[in-house]
Amino acid sequence: MLLPWEYGVRNLARRPVRTALTLVALATVVMLVFVVVGFIRGLEQSLSVSGDANVVLIYSVNSEENIENSSIPARTPALLTASVGGTVKRFGVTHVSPELYLGTRVKTQAGDGGLGLVRGVTLTAPLVRRSVRLIEGRWPAEGEIIVGRLAAAKLGSSDEEMAIGETLEFEGEEWQISGRFAAGGAAYESEIWCRLGDFQAATKRQDLSLVSMLLSATGSAAEVSLFCKERTDLELRAIRETDYYASLQRHYRPVRLLAWFVVVLVSAAGIFAGLNMMYGAVAGRIREIATLQAIGFRRRAILISLVQEGVLLAAAGSLLSGVIALTMLNGMAVRFTMGAFTLRIDSVAILIGCGVGLLLGVVGALPPALKALRAEVATSLKAV
Repeated sequence: MLLPWEYGVRNLARRPVRTALTLVALATVVMLVFVVVGFIRGLEQSLSVSGDANVVLIYSVNSEENIENSSIPARTPALLTASVGGTVKRFGVTHVSPELYLGTRVKTQAGDGGLGLVRGVTLTAPLVRRSVRLIEGRWPAEGEIIVGRLAAAKLGSSDEEMAIGETLEFEGEEWQISGRFAAGGAAYESEIWCRLGDFQAATKRQDLSLVSMLLSATGSAAEVSLFCKERTDLELRAIRETDYYASLQRHYRPVRLLAWFVVVLVSAAGIFAGLNMMYGAVAGRIREIATLQAIGFRRRAILISLVQEGVLLAAAGSLLSGVIALTMLNGMAVRFTMGAFTLRIDSVAILIGCGVGLLLGVVGALPPALKALRAEVATSLKAV
């Protein structure tokens, strides 16, 4: 015969201070799990939505995977347009975007700032980067810039300092913000965009970092790659944008593995903390457990009741942490080497966080409960 369900619930209310402390400890552990898993899911989401399967990136073969170090001739876009077919062309505009991409020190009017990612672009950039949407303001004129919605997080400044009309300083010049854009969570959202000619003049460069091409249904990335291999004098390489960001995911795999290792460490620490608290809780109930055995309840029924208490506490802590994570952590901007992205508390994060919480409840309650039940009933009844 099992103990009544209400018995375990009432036991939690009998010791409100101990119950509250255990609840806070469990909720803290689960919250840390939510933060780490949300970081992993946010990074993966940002990289997965950044690529477009129809876009091909052409950049220097010597830059390896770092486009910031790429340098290609300024005539490359014209050569590509003349030599490679299959590029989207509408209303006489070929969807080819020449770009100068650079990491540079950016200062706000308040004197704050950090390492920012600046991209010099032309009017064809939004045609190729189809996820980009201007959400506020207008396209930049001479001496102006538009900023991504996560650019403030990348610089470590406030959103007020990145508002329209504010001024940023980089490459020895001041630039006025004329608009803000979003890109559906893509990596571009942490960047600053300005006119290509203005950026080349400021950096005293006439070359480009890369060229982005939007291919039509008849276009072939292999044809672009073949052109790059044939023109050895240009030293170019071509790669689909999706493949480029897939390579970045592989590049950041050690970071993700380290984050999962942190989840395991946090969970292990939570289990040991739970064991410590549960041992203390059970140690004060030795006579109660012995009395239950004396009046006829089997050890299995008592064990299930003790585990039930641990699971109830863990479930409450997981629920509390889940609500806080969804309301306060979900969508929070995080600064990273590749730019910035938002924490993502999705169904996977909720499942892992709550699963760890329930595991803490079960594993934390079992060992002390088994130890108490192994003691002799007569000896336990005399315990103080």
